[in-house]
Amino acid sequence: MPRIGEARDAAEPSSDEQRARQLRMLAAAAQLGTEKELARVQMHEVAKRAGVAIGTLYRYFPSKTHLFVAVMVEQVDRIAAHRATYSGATGGKDGVYEVLVRATRALLRRPALASAMLQSNSTANAAAVPDVAKVDRRFRAIVMEAAGIEHPTEDDHTAIRLLMQQWFGVILSCLNGRISVPDAEADIRTACDLLLVRMSTSG
Repeated sequence: MPRIGEARDAAEPSSDEQRARQLRMLAAAAQLGTEKELARVQMHEVAKRAGVAIGTLYRYFPSKTHLFVAVMVEQVDRIAAHRATYSGATGGKDGVYEVLVRATRALLRRPALASAMLQSNSTANAAAVPDVAKVDRRFRAIVMEAAGIEHPTEDDHTAIRLLMQQWFGVILSCLNGRISVPDAEADIRTACDLLLVRMSTSG
């Protein structure tokens, strides 16, 4: 397991130039994570491809785990940005199913990267890698919006939390070759039907 390093978020850029540098590092990590498994991705390779000093990379991302959790935050943000372009069913269980299936297909297009992000996210302790909370919080917001829930109840929060845990497990099973993509999508459909039955907007 890669070293975790100090407990802190990735450094926040304070200028357009710094944001561009951060995005280059995240893009370089995503490219390398697409090409090879997580254990073979080296931080010095990421720095070289991004065109930054290794010290700069570590200042933003104290470990490889921090780095790939931050990559996952960016991927979740892309899902949120693209959700507005989705067509078809919206709201309720159908809306949640649609967004989860589309997100699943997007992740599975780059299986090595998906494995790297999920492995980093699932093994990271929230106290050591605070960015994992961003993944949970932002993805929960996407699902709530897809369901059409503006004022979630405690039951809504519980159902979405369980659904997210199930969804991550389905993707890992698919990446590990234990289930097929059609089976994964069928499992997501079943999970939505069972877990969201008491949702405020039941669809």
